[in-house]
Amino acid sequence: MAPEQNFANVKFLTVAEVADMMRVSKMTVYRLIHAGDLPAVQFGRSYRVPESAVTDYLRPAGMPDVDTA
Repeated sequence: MAPEQNFANVKFLTVAEVADMMRVSKMTVYRLIHAGDLPAVQFGRSYRVPESAVTDYLRPAGMPDVDTA
C-alpha cells in the first residue's frame, strides 16, 4: 500500500493557471499530465497540479551554474 501523503501545505493550481504560468495552451498542459511529464491529482473530472511540480518542470534540469563575473 502506498504511504499516505500530507497535502496540507501544498498549493494546487488548475490547468488554466498552469497554462498561464507556462505560457502554453490548456491542451498542452493536459498532454504533459497524460504523458506523465507533469504530476497531477484528479478531482472528479478536473486536474490539479502542485505548484512545486510546475516550478520543478520549468527549472532547467542539469544545467550548470553560469558564472557571470
